[in-house]
Formats: sequence, structure tokens, C-alpha cells
Amino acid sequence: MVINLPEKVKYIIDRITEAGYEAYAVGGCVRDSILGREPDDWDITTSAKPQQIKALFRRTVDTGIAHGTVTVMLDREGYEVTTYRIDGEYEDHRHPREVVFTSQLVEDLRRRDFTINAMAYNESAGLVDAFDGMGDIRRGMIRCVGCARERFTEDALRILRALRFSAQLGYEIQEDTGEAIRELAPSLAAISAERIQTELVKLLLSHHPDYLRQAYDMGVTAVILPELDCCMKTPQNHPHHCYTVGEHILHSLLEVPAARDLRLAMLLHDIGKPHTLETDFRGITHFHGHPTVSAGMAEEILRRLRFDNETIVTVRRLVEFHDYGNSVELTPVIVRRAMNRIGEDIFSKFLLVKRADIMAQSLYRRREKLEAVEAWDRQYREILARRQCVSLKDLALRGRDLIAAGMKPGPELGAVLQQMLEHVLEAPEDNTREKLSEIFLKVT
Repeated sequence: MVINLPEKVKYIIDRITEAGYEAYAVGGCVRDSILGREPDDWDITTSAKPQQIKALFRRTVDTGIAHGTVTVMLDREGYEVTTYRIDGEYEDHRHPREVVFTSQLVEDLRRRDFTINAMAYNESAGLVDAFDGMGDIRRGMIRCVGCARERFTEDALRILRALRFSAQLGYEIQEDTGEAIRELAPSLAAISAERIQTELVKLLLSHHPDYLRQAYDMGVTAVILPELDCCMKTPQNHPHHCYTVGEHILHSLLEVPAARDLRLAMLLHDIGKPHTLETDFRGITHFHGHPTVSAGMAEEILRRLRFDNETIVTVRRLVEFHDYGNSVELTPVIVRRAMNRIGEDIFSKFLLVKRADIMAQSLYRRREKLEAVEAWDRQYREILARRQCVSLKDLALRGRDLIAAGMKPGPELGAVLQQMLEHVLEAPEDNTREKLSEIFLKVT
């Protein structure tokens, strides 16, 4: 096995080994290189102590020196170099209370989470694979190093990492590792919302976002996203649907591009359905008002998971409007009003959400529904091409123009601007300074 190390990584390893110590690229960068993926970063492990590393390089940063990590800076790029270590007793299901440095590479690899992340490499020794990470890559398997219960007890976040790697790589979770996840899933309650958010997003952006089903089956979502568990248990007995609410959500995730706001919108678009479930005399299920309920719940969930405000606002709007316009007769006026109400900034995403929602439903009238979305898209693109006004910022007359014409700032001015917008949504050809002045400034 030959891995092409970046020149700067080779330089760091060579500098350390020339000084009489061992040094290897380690962990995810080795795994990704074997898989033909571009590593996000390169970590180096070494027998040298932090102070010895600091003496070898002109510029270093003490990023985690208590745990043996020094960042070596080369041309403004940072490379983490960590001394071989054995982790002491863990506290709070996340951090070791102390670390003990060791001179043995295998002892350092033994403390790592999964076999595919416990491989090391340098050009002289080649691949060091003490726990059969290569075998698990060939088998397509996520397996803990050593005892799975010990690894997850040490750091509960590894439970989410196992599920995330499974989704990213399309790998199965090995039986003992899966059993330990089921047993220890409740310990995720001790993990910070920010850490959970990071792993959840990585899973959602993977090639297999529907592997979130594993998280449900193993009791993980019961801790981090209990609202999804309710959806998994909620039936949809209706011609338009062929899955439970939860399965519909999981299928819909596969139908949008791997963009954060789109995947989150699909995850949450029907999250309020269990709270609006009604069953009529025929046994048909209905969920009246679920977009509004789902939007409110989506905001609560995203805030609980510490998402940024921009993401919360965008996802909430996509969830709130995902059913908008399903039963209207489409006209350019309808589309312009929809662009105004939903927001021109997310309208193309709104259409992607609508299409994904349809693709995760039954085949009943699917072609008709998709044709309707295509019609929306054609009208939308034509409105953009003609640069028609759909918001106050596109009006030919602005507030300052009304003030210059003698109006005073205040509610009356705002009302006139809104009247002008309503007018040009109906008659886009009137969005000129002359026409709007003729119609509205004379009235005022």
C-alpha cells in the first residue's frame, strides 16, 4: 500500500525522523487516502514529546499541549502533531481526565474509535494496520477498536460518528458495535448540542442520509431527535402516500441535493404531522395545518441543536411553505405573489423541496404533480428573465422618492409602498417611475 503524502506532511515526518523519533500520518487522512478521497486535513502522530516537536520547528502553536498536540505551521498552514498517548479515565462521556505518553505506536492506535481510523502510514514503514482496518474497508464495515462498549463509554459522541461514517461510506455497522450503540445510546444525553449538530449535519449531507433509519432502529434518535420517532410510528393511509410519515421523510432526503438547508428542510418538513393527525370515517388519514405546526417545531428543534439564525430562518420558511400552491390554477400573478410571500432568495429551493416531497409519495398522480412543479419553475424563470418586480426593493419608486415628492416618513408612506407593490405584482409593466408616479403620487 503506497499513499502519496503531501510535501509538507512528508517534510514534517522526515524532520522528526531525522531527529531520531518516529512519526506517521494517522487516522482519517490515511483512511481517506486509501479510499481515494481527498483528506480534509492531515494529522501526524509521533514518539516525540511536545517540547521536542517545538524545538524542531520554527513556528508552532500549543493547540492542545496538555493532551500532547502541537500545531506545526508551514506557510500559514497548520498540521497537528500529537505524541503517542494512552488515554486515562474518561469523564462526562467525552473527555479523558488525563493522558499518558507512550513510546509505542500500537498503544496510541489502540485508543482510537474505529478500525478504519486506526491506521498509520509513513514512507519507510508503509501502512501500520494493527486492528485490520483494511479488512473492514474491504468488508464495508464500521467496527470499534477493541471492546465497543468501552469505546462508547469513553466517548458517547463516537455513537454518532459510527452512524455518520456508515452513511458517508455506505458501510454496515458490525454486530457487536451495533449492540453497544443500542445499549449506550442514552449516554448521548451528556453530549453538547453543538457536537450532535455537527455529526447530524454530516450524516444528512452524506450519500446515504436515509441511514438515519439506523439511528432510529438503534434508539439514537429517541435521544437526539425524538420528534422523528413519533413520525416513524405515524401512518399515512391515503392515496397520495405509501409510507409512514417517518419513512416518507427519509425517502425525501434522497431527492434533494446535498445542501445543508435543503436536507434539514426535508428532515423537518412533515415533523408536525403526528400532532395534526385526523382519521375520517373511511379510515383515511389527514394532517390539516401540518406545515404551520411543522415550521414551529422545526424552529424549536434547530434552536435546541444550536443552529445559526440564518439557517433557522431559511429552513423554517421552506418547511412552512412546502405545500404552498398545490391546488391553485397557475398564472404569472400567482407565481409573482408566491415569490413575494416565500422570498425570491429561496424560491428555487422551495421548488426543489416540492419536487422531493412528491418523489417520496406514492405513484398516485405523480406525473401530474411533477408537471405542475415544472410549470411553476418555467413561470419563475420567465419572471426572473424579465426582471419583474416581486418585492419592495424592486420597485421603480422608493421611499426616498415619495419623501422627495412631499410625503412624510411613517405608516402612510409604508402603506403607499405596499399599494404600489400590490399593483405591480398584478401589472408588472407598470413598474416604472413615470407610471407609478402618475398612479400613486396623484392619489396621495
